[in-house]
Amino acid sequence: MSTPHVVVVMGVAGTGKSTIGPLLAERLGVPYAEGDDFHPAANVAKMSAGVPLDDADREPWLDAIGQWAHSREGLGGVVSGSALKRIYRDRLRASAPGVVFLHLAGDRALIQRRMAERKGHFMPTTLLDSQFATLQPLQDDEAGVAVDVSGTPEEITERAVAALRRLEE
Repeated sequence: MSTPHVVVVMGVAGTGKSTIGPLLAERLGVPYAEGDDFHPAANVAKMSAGVPLDDADREPWLDAIGQWAHSREGLGGVVSGSALKRIYRDRLRASAPGVVFLHLAGDRALIQRRMAERKGHFMPTTLLDSQFATLQPLQDDEAGVAVDVSGTPEEITERAVAALRRLEE
């Protein structure tokens, strides 16, 4: 990519945002920020208990990600964050108008299997249904691309870099 965009790596839990995000940032030569680190402790506790977050829970989290993205405008960066609903992405764009979204998308069975295999994460597989129910894919008027999450992290990252480059053309 020739322009230093801030890329928000989005998608439901288990799509690999925390794996692909750092790989993408390395490929683009920009810093990475883990979206989970922006959650207030109350959000982590709620999700750990298997309770889905509501829109009010997400507001301070989205604002914190938006502030980070704003601080990186013109410099570039990659941050992970589910950004499942259009209103969440609009809120991020309000803070950082130039953000570009990379939607990691995949088959529910694959994502559930990956979630079951990961260790030490606060998000239980029981919340996957609520994640898919909440998901509103990117619309044509939103700056972003969707990339399939099948394959290795390196393959997914290569597809992401190629898709983001095509977006700039």
